[in-house]
Amino acid sequence: MMDVGPVIVIPTYWADVRAEQQAPGAYDHSTDLNREDTELDRCLASLENVDDVAPIVLLVVCPLSATSDVSMRVRRIAQDHPSLTITVVTNVEAMQVIDRVGELAPRGLGECVSLRGYGAIRNMGLAVAAVLGHDIVVFLDDDEVITTADFMKRAVYALGHETRQGLPILAKSGYFFNEENSPFANTSKAGITNRWWTKRVEFNQWMRRALGGTRISRSNYVCGGCFAVHARAYMRVAFDPFITRGEDLDYLFNLRLHGLDVWFDNRWSVRHLPPAIEQRAPRFMQDVYRWYYERAKLADANRQNDLNSVTPASLMPYPGPWISSELDSRVRKTAIVRTFFTREHRAYWGIWRHGRSNALRYARENTGKYLRFQSFWPAIMEGLWRDAQLAELFKEA
Repeated sequence: MMDVGPVIVIPTYWADVRAEQQAPGAYDHSTDLNREDTELDRCLASLENVDDVAPIVLLVVCPLSATSDVSMRVRRIAQDHPSLTITVVTNVEAMQVIDRVGELAPRGLGECVSLRGYGAIRNMGLAVAAVLGHDIVVFLDDDEVITTADFMKRAVYALGHETRQGLPILAKSGYFFNEENSPFANTSKAGITNRWWTKRVEFNQWMRRALGGTRISRSNYVCGGCFAVHARAYMRVAFDPFITRGEDLDYLFNLRLHGLDVWFDNRWSVRHLPPAIEQRAPRFMQDVYRWYYERAKLADANRQNDLNSVTPASLMPYPGPWISSELDSRVRKTAIVRTFFTREHRAYWGIWRHGRSNALRYARENTGKYLRFQSFWPAIMEGLWRDAQLAELFKEA
């Protein structure tokens, strides 16, 4: 399998934020088409300072009706960075990939490779990388900036090699520094509204150990905006298009189910500068859907004889508690407390009354769908690898 080196894949979201917040599958943030300064422009500017920067694929996520206007805006931003080799993938190009996937897996489960939904968007990035023949995919987010000139060198370090114990290093996570220039989660804002819905203490406990150890160690964490995966892994294992958010950490679970690991590189990082979030209830609702679905999915997968087991005990101190029996009380207590102690009273009251049952129903209805889709994935990717017709399409994009 000949390859052409790494590629950087950056999903960039453009939509009406107020409209999107009504859906369980809403995105963390979307860029206003008329906004002058954008996170994407800032991210690309930082990449111009990277030595031997890889080609870049921009996955443009927007409503179908806005495709033309958003495409023009994103292409103008890309043109402002002529030193970068950028391929822009919009709904137009994505439909060609979706059609080809449908030919390769006619008994598949709809648009599991698309520009809608976190997991499906990641799968689109992997599909484009396969079409173009890249052996490594480096995922970034558009609200991040690169702070070291040797970012690419660090990104590909150890990928494709083995540990001293002979374990393959085929997927690797870095980490991010926040606005306070810290790699640790802020624990000063816990309070009663976050008492049962915070990963901060557990996460910081794990992160301190990982940062203080050897450069490459087995990971319980994935930073989706600083993540690299080798073709020997991404051609075999897909992201889950049925999860509402947290598809990056979920990919760690998927890899473990199939006998692979994500490794943590404590010398590879980015700076994360996300925009402020006005409403938090929609994200909480997404997380409720996410964790109920995750717990049900892993319980189902653990019953399969041909898969490895992924249990809460194997994921301590983080994120094990979130896929354990603790989840139910965490959801219930947080929803009721936030009903009384935040401004979003009605939203959290609705979650307490109906959101939990809706999330449980979603988990029941979708459990098993990922494993069915995953059974088609290797054949899909083999069919996409160096597809001449699609490759020509992306050369024009």
